[in-house]
Amino acid sequence: MTEISASVPVTTGEMSKPRRRDIGLKRRYAAERRFKMMGIGAVSIAVLALVFLLISILSNGLSAFSQTFLQFDVTLDSGTLDKKGNANPSEMAKVSTIGYGNFLRKELVAALERNKIDTGGLSDKDIAGLLSKEAPAQLRDRVLADPGLLNQTISFKTYANGRVDGYYKDRVSMASAELDSNISPGQLQLADRMRDAGMLTIGFNWGFLTGPDASELRPEAAGLGIAIIGSAYMMLLVLAMSLPLGVAASIYLEEFAPTNRFTDLIEVNINNLAAVPSIVFGLLGLAIFINFAGLPQSAPIVGALVLTLMTLPTIIIATRAALKAVPPSVREGALGIGASRMQMVFHHVLPLAMPGILTGTIIGLAQALGETAPLLLIGMVAFVRDFPDAPPEGFFDPAAALPVQVYNWTQRADPAFVERASGAIIVLLVFLFMMNLAAILLRRRFERRW
Repeated sequence: MTEISASVPVTTGEMSKPRRRDIGLKRRYAAERRFKMMGIGAVSIAVLALVFLLISILSNGLSAFSQTFLQFDVTLDSGTLDKKGNANPSEMAKVSTIGYGNFLRKELVAALERNKIDTGGLSDKDIAGLLSKEAPAQLRDRVLADPGLLNQTISFKTYANGRVDGYYKDRVSMASAELDSNISPGQLQLADRMRDAGMLTIGFNWGFLTGPDASELRPEAAGLGIAIIGSAYMMLLVLAMSLPLGVAASIYLEEFAPTNRFTDLIEVNINNLAAVPSIVFGLLGLAIFINFAGLPQSAPIVGALVLTLMTLPTIIIATRAALKAVPPSVREGALGIGASRMQMVFHHVLPLAMPGILTGTIIGLAQALGETAPLLLIGMVAFVRDFPDAPPEGFFDPAAALPVQVYNWTQRADPAFVERASGAIIVLLVFLFMMNLAAILLRRRFERRW
C-alpha cells in the first residue's frame, strides 16, 4: 500500500492550495502592519502639530506676563496738584492727565539728576517719552484716591513706553529705532543707563491679568481683567441655563417620549442644530435678544443666551448617548423591585450616566468659551474700560470676552499687541485646562460612588 500511495499522482492544484493560504495570510498580516504604521504616523503628526502650536504660542505669549517698569521718587506738590489747597477730590479732579503728565516730566528729569544719570543731551520731552502714556492717569487716580499723599514724597512705579519694553524683548533694535518716530537710539541708550542705575526694572506684569484694555497708543497697559470677568460671567450663565435644559430634554426624549414622527423630527433638528455655524446663532441673538427684547449690547447676559442656544444641541446629544450606554438590565431591575419610571431614571440611570453627561457638558462649555463670531455680532467687540459690577447687576453691564479680546489685539498695528494676543491665548488655554480638570475630578467622584 505504501508503493501504491506513493505512485498516486498529485495534481498541481492540490500542491498549490496550502501555498495560496500562506500567501493570503502574509498579505493580511502585511496589511495589518501597514494600517498600524498609518495609525502611528497619524498620531505622530497630530502630536507634532500640537507641540508646534504650543511652542509657537508660548514663545510669543510668555513675554506678555513680564513688563518693563520705571520707578522713581515723586514729590506731590499741592501747589500743582491742588491749586485751591482744600484737599477736596472733586476740586483736585479738575487737574487733567495733561497736567499730571507735565508734572511727571519735571519729576523724572529731577530724578535723573539726583541719580547722576547722563541724559545724553535729550530734551525733557524725549526723556518723558520713556514713560507710558498711562503713567499720568495712574498717578492721578492714586492721588484722588488718597489726597493725604499731597506734599509727600512717594515711590512711583509705572509702565515704561511700549517701545522700551519691546527693546528688552528683542522686538525693537537700535537700527529699527532710527526709523521709528516713537523712539530714538538715544532714548534706548538712556534706558540702558537707567536700568544700570536701578530706575528701570523688568518684572511680572500683574496688570496684564487684572487691568482693562488700553488704546493703541498704550499697548504696555493693555490687560485682560474685563475680558476674564466677562468670560467667567458668561460661562456661569451658560452652565446654569444649558445643563438643566439639556439634561431635562435628553431624559424626556430618551426615557419618556413616545417614538413617533414628531419625536423623530425633533431628533433630526437637534442633530442639524449641532452643525449650524456659530455666526448664525449670533444673528439670531442680535435679532431676538437685542433688537426685539431690548437687552443691552456687549452684556454677558446676551452672550450667555446666544452661547446657550449654541451649546444645547451638543449637551443633548452627549447626554442621550450617555443614557443609552446604561445597560437595560439596570432599568429592568429597578422596575422589577417596584420603582416608578421617575425613580428608575433619577435613582439608577442618571447617576450611572453622569460621567458621560459631565463630559458632554464640558465639551459644550469649552466650545462656547472659544467662540468669537456670535459675540462680535452682539457688540462684545466694543472697547470697554470700566469693570462690570458683581452679579446679578454685572450680568447686564458692558464687558469683553477672552476670544474677542484676542481678535481685537490681532487687528492692531503695534507689534506689542501681537504679544498680548498670544498671552491671552495662554490664559484661554489655562481656562480650558481647569474646566477639563474639573470634569475629570467629577467623573472620578461619580464613578467611585457607583
